[in-house]
Amino acid sequence: MSRVVVLGAGIAGHTASAFLRKWLNKKHEVIVVSPSQYYQWIPSNIWVGVGKMSVDQVRFNVARLYKRWGISFYQARCVSIHPEGNEKTDKGFISIEYTEEGKKGNKEEIWYDFLVNATGPKLNFEATEGLGPENHTVSVCSYNHAEDAWKKLQVCFEKMKSGQKQTFIVGTGHPLATCQGAGFEYILNIDHEIRQRGLRHMAEIKWISNEYEVGDFGMGGAFIKKGGYITSTKIFTESFFIERDISWIKRAGVYKVEKNKIYYENLLGEFHEEYFDFAMLIPAFSGHGIHAFDKQNKDITPVLFAPNNLMKVDADYTGKPYEAWTINDWPSTYQSQAYPNIFAPGIAFAPPHAISKPMISKNGTAIFPSPPRTGMPSGVMGKIVAQNITEWIKTGKPTLKHRASMGKMGAACIVSAGYDFYKGNSATMTVSPIVPDWEKYPEWGRHLNNTIGEPGLAGHWLKLFMHYLFLHKAKGYPFWYLLPE
Repeated sequence: MSRVVVLGAGIAGHTASAFLRKWLNKKHEVIVVSPSQYYQWIPSNIWVGVGKMSVDQVRFNVARLYKRWGISFYQARCVSIHPEGNEKTDKGFISIEYTEEGKKGNKEEIWYDFLVNATGPKLNFEATEGLGPENHTVSVCSYNHAEDAWKKLQVCFEKMKSGQKQTFIVGTGHPLATCQGAGFEYILNIDHEIRQRGLRHMAEIKWISNEYEVGDFGMGGAFIKKGGYITSTKIFTESFFIERDISWIKRAGVYKVEKNKIYYENLLGEFHEEYFDFAMLIPAFSGHGIHAFDKQNKDITPVLFAPNNLMKVDADYTGKPYEAWTINDWPSTYQSQAYPNIFAPGIAFAPPHAISKPMISKNGTAIFPSPPRTGMPSGVMGKIVAQNITEWIKTGKPTLKHRASMGKMGAACIVSAGYDFYKGNSATMTVSPIVPDWEKYPEWGRHLNNTIGEPGLAGHWLKLFMHYLFLHKAKGYPFWYLLPE
């Protein structure tokens, strides 16, 4: 009998635990540890943030689903990992602290044969002074944040109706933030909702980002095929802004937010301020600060984790110059180098380097996007980790023949540009591979036949369809396993 413990019930963790339970017979145990009892379909939080969906349309209770599946569920957070056991046992174990009402604060130890760290990111609002829902800006990174954002957005709508002009700023709230795509979606949806109300003349809308050029999206931008022509995501993105009279500030590292004021530094080393009435800025991401200890209870956190608290896996962390990196330096199995029975798919793993070229301001401040690993890539990683663990358990051999490198994996993304069945819009994009392969594709970095971008209403219908399709899959409805990641 083997026990697999999965930390996290997001896209990577939920995918991994679902397939583990499907492929392993019931003599093997699957345990999920997550601080929330809910799974959330994060891509649709954008629509919660503009009032087009309710919280309950983007989440469901995993505790009930896991009980039906035969997965043990602990509503708790992992505090520490003990991969060598302790003086009492050679079994690896984790220490958890309950977040469930009635048990909150209680601690417990859970042993494992295999551990999957799929905790996703910590929303590191505190890395930027004054950032976040507890301070002066809103967020759409979780369903409760998005619900709060919608409440505050409605206040701005009412002010505009009464004749008060409002300034909306959306983008990144830290010099090294990632997930520009979520901000891009949200600013387009805000613009759409304002126009639907006939209030666009009362609004100034601005984009602020750490990207060197808009459309970088943390992946160094891309060249895409559109209408038979080759163009850049810079032009593609700028066209969306120009058509909607949205201005932009690029190469900006936000370092402080006060009430109605954003402070940022640019790559020229200049310091500027921007006034706002409503701001949604994506925070920096980090790991959750889980500690690790060896058999003698010595702290070995740096062995398992990078300085940003994300887990080190089968990647090259030797610190090569940016120009020397290749796709072969990216992980493909998400297995810990230090402890082979530990894996970290999704955002939980530490990228070996930036995809976008690192940029430093004249003051020495790093201002550039960190690599994205959300959505489709996280699901694929979760599945291949489950495949490898399953075969290891069944055969007794760690063959790890299933691989999913971001240097070989493609990804599809539909960016919502306004929710409406007849007047909605979107930008449908695919890139392959996610990390550019300049050796294989020396001219463009990616396969142009598989790297495309198209705007239009049909993309909105497709994104809405995908919302229900992937929730169908996540809820374990009939034939869920046939649907793609």
